[in-house]
Amino acid sequence: MEFIVPKGINREAENKWCPGCGHGIIVRLVAEAARDLGIDDRMLMVEDVACGAFAKFTLQYNTVCSAHGRTIITAAGVKRARPDAVVIAHPGDGSAYSIGIESTIHCALRNENILALVVNNSVFGMTGGQMSPTSPPNMRTSSSIYGRDVKKNGSPFDVVKALREFDVAYLARGSVESPAQVVKTGRMIKKALQKQLDGEGFCLVEVLSPCPTNWNRSPVDALGYIKEAQEGIYALGEFVDNGGREQ
Repeated sequence: MEFIVPKGINREAENKWCPGCGHGIIVRLVAEAARDLGIDDRMLMVEDVACGAFAKFTLQYNTVCSAHGRTIITAAGVKRARPDAVVIAHPGDGSAYSIGIESTIHCALRNENILALVVNNSVFGMTGGQMSPTSPPNMRTSSSIYGRDVKKNGSPFDVVKALREFDVAYLARGSVESPAQVVKTGRMIKKALQKQLDGEGFCLVEVLSPCPTNWNRSPVDALGYIKEAQEGIYALGEFVDNGGREQ
């Protein structure tokens, strides 16, 4: 059986991500969803100043590079300027839930018709693996060398708890820790893009993803840590699935 690479993938691109990083899997799922929906020529990615930005080399879509933490709000502006485009904001958890939390909240409040595809690896990856809002309790990072102390640093941020009562089109969380979960996550991304095509409003799909380099684990052990630590805090599934946005 021939292995068919989706049209949206640049087959000549050099991989820029660390071995075992989940970003490559996630952008592949984006390309597969775009192929299935027949929207490759309408895709527009908005990238953050972080690890996800390497997608601009891997995906053959128009790309806007935003300031750090301003990915989601930039995507909302792009969608308003180009309503014909299918727009994906592609930040990490640090961008979406720390410096950019106000953009995430207010785009959800306005039900902006975009997809926020948030890659949650529980650290600030590109800047050295510091603790992020989603770092699990006791997780050691370059800025919490003794482990995250909930009494000092607070509990990990769960976007589902924050947004599930908002009037948004879709809110879901997937993972890339196993082939079965990768398939489920791909379906979530495809559903969110279909909702954007239908004008239903704001969609946020969070994907639990490994960062072997900053977790100081092998790629295999990093997948185990997703199941052991991340999924123990962040439930997987679809939490909001509304439709029928008025145009």
